[in-house]
Amino acid sequence: MSDGDPSLEEDVPKPLLERPEENVFTPKISTPIYAGGVKLHHKRSDATETESFLTDAQRNELAFQQLFEDGAGDFHSQTEKETQEKMADLQAMSVLSTYQDNLSQDMNTDRDNGSEASTRVEEECGCGEPAQPRLDPSNNNGKPVANHCSIVMGGILNNPSLSFNDGVRTVDFVLVWEAGKENATTPEAFQQRKVFEENLEKEGLQLEREAPENLHGLHFVKIHAPLSVLKDYSEILKLRMPMKDCSKIRKSGRTNAILNAAMYMSKFSALRDVHEKTNTLLDRIQACWDRFMSKIRVDHKMFPERKHRLTAIYSKDKEYLFDTASDCFWTPSVRSRIVQFILDRKRFSERQNDDFAFGIARLISYNTYSAAYPLHDGDLKTPGSMRHLLYTEWASVSKCIKYQPLDYVKDYFGVKIGLYFAWLGFYTHMLIPASIVGLICVIYSAATVYSNKPSEDICNYASNIKMCPLCDYFCEYWDLRDTCLQSRITYLFDNSTTVFFAIFMSFWAACFLEMWKRYSAEMTHRWDLTGFDVYEEHPRPQYLARLAHVKRTQLNVVTGVREPTVPYWRMRLPATLMSFSVVALLVLLALATVLGVVLYRMSLLGASILRRNDKDLITSNPIMFTTATAACINLVFICIFNYVYQYLAEWLTEKELLRTQTEFDDSLTLKIYLLQFVNYYASIFYIAFFKGKFIGRPGDYVRLFGHRQEECAPGGCLLELSIQLAIIMVGKQFINTVVEMLLPYLLKWWNIIRTIGRKNRIKSPIQWVKDFKLVDFGNMGLFPEYLEMVLQYGFVTIFVAAFPLAPLFALINNILEMRLDAKKFLTCYRRPVPQRVTDIGVWYRILDSIGKLSVITNGFIIAFTSEFIPRLVYQYSTGSLDQYVNHTLADFNVTVLEHPPHESKYNQSMCSYPGYWYYKEGDDYEHSNWYWHIIGARLAFVVVFENVVALVMIIVKWAIPDMSGELRDRIRREAYVINSFILDETRARTLAERGNSRTDARSDARSDARSDARAQGEKSDSDWNHIASLSGSDFDLAAHGDHQNIADIAKHVVTNSPKQERPGPAHV
Repeated sequence: MSDGDPSLEEDVPKPLLERPEENVFTPKISTPIYAGGVKLHHKRSDATETESFLTDAQRNELAFQQLFEDGAGDFHSQTEKETQEKMADLQAMSVLSTYQDNLSQDMNTDRDNGSEASTRVEEECGCGEPAQPRLDPSNNNGKPVANHCSIVMGGILNNPSLSFNDGVRTVDFVLVWEAGKENATTPEAFQQRKVFEENLEKEGLQLEREAPENLHGLHFVKIHAPLSVLKDYSEILKLRMPMKDCSKIRKSGRTNAILNAAMYMSKFSALRDVHEKTNTLLDRIQACWDRFMSKIRVDHKMFPERKHRLTAIYSKDKEYLFDTASDCFWTPSVRSRIVQFILDRKRFSERQNDDFAFGIARLISYNTYSAAYPLHDGDLKTPGSMRHLLYTEWASVSKCIKYQPLDYVKDYFGVKIGLYFAWLGFYTHMLIPASIVGLICVIYSAATVYSNKPSEDICNYASNIKMCPLCDYFCEYWDLRDTCLQSRITYLFDNSTTVFFAIFMSFWAACFLEMWKRYSAEMTHRWDLTGFDVYEEHPRPQYLARLAHVKRTQLNVVTGVREPTVPYWRMRLPATLMSFSVVALLVLLALATVLGVVLYRMSLLGASILRRNDKDLITSNPIMFTTATAACINLVFICIFNYVYQYLAEWLTEKELLRTQTEFDDSLTLKIYLLQFVNYYASIFYIAFFKGKFIGRPGDYVRLFGHRQEECAPGGCLLELSIQLAIIMVGKQFINTVVEMLLPYLLKWWNIIRTIGRKNRIKSPIQWVKDFKLVDFGNMGLFPEYLEMVLQYGFVTIFVAAFPLAPLFALINNILEMRLDAKKFLTCYRRPVPQRVTDIGVWYRILDSIGKLSVITNGFIIAFTSEFIPRLVYQYSTGSLDQYVNHTLADFNVTVLEHPPHESKYNQSMCSYPGYWYYKEGDDYEHSNWYWHIIGARLAFVVVFENVVALVMIIVKWAIPDMSGELRDRIRREAYVINSFILDETRARTLAERGNSRTDARSDARSDARSDARAQGEKSDSDWNHIASLSGSDFDLAAHGDHQNIADIAKHVVTNSPKQERPGPAHV
């Protein structure tokens, strides 16, 4: 299960806080900032060690001193009028009263309690503490603790294979080429490597090559990104980096009216005893709950809680805002991402006419290099490494009941993989109530199976009913009693609880998506993904290469850079038409496969009845046997087509010329899912909505290619649908689990044998050699994981009315899947390059579409596939279900059969068949009035079901906001903190620079220049007040622009904003 509410369980372990920090909501800045020579102080409570506000007088006095001082810390004279103007400006700048009420209480972030009276947690929002302080190598249990701050920077690991030979520079990336490969040793390959590596060094990367001795012909090139490269590309990639210490925000919880009323009522003496007894009981319940949750929550001794840090887009011009001195400022994830960005774009050929001669991916496809990857931070058995800690405390199946340490998963694998495990954990957690309700429905059905009147009538008829033959020529008349077992099993999935469970699952799907959006918003904020725009993402190098000769460009409104535009008629339209045509062809191929399986079922059904033997389970239950074997054949075709679809979808998506990797992944995902949807669900849709619906009647059958269509049993096709669902869903999950676990190990073993040789020669203590033996994760490494879960979600929602146990099987699978995926990523795959995403992408839209489709399908399954509506109409008319089975059967004169059985001992004139027909004169048959009544009731049920469920889903979506009020308040406050900090830092630097320039200008010869500087400073002060009054995008454009000092910012703002007679209230 997921880490509960990780963004709601605050990340400030009190033992890790070295000192309290200043409150941001006074117009002061945090130590050790100086403004105009005066150190800005804060007031600290001795008893509680928490921050309190400066009084208005103290605040104004300090700010007054600051304004009246020059840069050297000396006061300069002011006239009385100037003094009054300064004091008026100070009063106007004060915004303390706006926030004081909101800050009087701690903001409660515990969703389980959600009230002011519950336990209050402080959130550390400072920006300058390291991502995690240095920890003692062992915890209270004596077990080694991972170096959480610096994963591949040595630390307590002291692993020499994670650094260059000097032991100082870290290995951020590794390139490998094999001397044993023919393509890797050609002169062209040597030249490509030479040019490529020279271009990397020109870019500033540092390379160190390992000699191939004792490495079995493997050549390793280690890459280190120095500080200058990290700074340059952090700015190019617009990375959000942690800021310095700026403040400490105490979070105030929103008022809970119910608890406030209870607290008020407790003031009355008559109710005080009741209140105290109630509190005592609640405390005991809370203590028991805490003991239970301690077994499930993450062990904070092994995974200390993380502090949420304020971040901003990195800029070298604003480097003074960031904590660049910290060893953990550029984490291994950031370093490897920057190196990967460079590797993807550097050329390996000096021929400029070759537009595609760039990128490490193409060199690997040419076998010039064999692999490129960042390093794991140690061996699985190395205590103290993050990899070892995650392997033992997260990837173990024995830890399956515990929450996931999502912050540490994100730090190690990146945001994209972290969000996958967050979504998988949340989905698995939400399956618990659905599984419980589904299991209760099945238990109720099993308990009442022998009290079901229709199935008992079939099993206990004194005079058996003869049914008409199921096929031509060779099929014999058969007894209705033969379907006794089938009718009882059908009742397990076709009873009154089916409607309740279908409605419940529709609401569940709506709640799941709405609560995921809410949970995702918290994770997005927690991991500093808020405000990320896909248009800020750099174009794919393959996209730019294909447009290298396109002259038409277009301005990117986000980045302000002109980029080439894809010609619509010459490139975009042909690629789109080709993609659509191929996808349509593949869909038709999947439908043809379903048709072939249907023909198999028809032929096998005739063969089973031809070899009829009452003592043989197979031939005595031909419908069940035919359904089971056909489902297995369909599953085999599904697995075969999976690989074909994957290859063709990638090829088609590459032809579509999509700009960014995110757009490429979304398009590929949508394409493959559409094909897989048809592949997995076509046969199920056939059974649910088409089988047995258009067969005609004896003497006038509707034929397909000259064959009679399949018929449903007298109880309907719901049992066959349930069997199909169970086999495909459970079988698919079992096969996928086996393949996912065995395939990486087989590929890992193949890498070892192929590249190194015998097993007794593969052991090496060097980390880059160990990682080379692992399997490449690739860009689509997460796609099969998401696809498996989303297809499972379809089984859980779209056809849940036919298989109430689907959520239970999904829950059991996902509990194991979560830990097995974690183990697979840690043991079998090379460490992936972290990718930044804001959410699960197009998968959310697919899930939302599935949820809406499930309302329609479940309504039609209940109305037209199950017998719920016919039973309801009959019971409403007669008051009971007596003789219901006879009511659903019609009689036919066997003397007019088109193809009667060749040999038959049946000597009666009539046989029965399912349907609402009656005999007319002239051997003609027509639908009875019951048929039309039932059709009308079915259509009415669909209309009512769809509208009621849709209405409730709308109410659910309206009632559950996408973002909690506490999170919205927190984001607003953090935005205020960042703006305040930037303003304070910028002004402090400006005043300090101006003061230094005035201090240096001592001579009388430069007195005029000093006067001009003072005049410029006064102008700067007035301009600053205007800047400080800005908010939102106006402030962003001013404070984050390419301006070197306050005067440039002021000039930019004043010339680009409307004039005001007097600036509004501002903060410093």
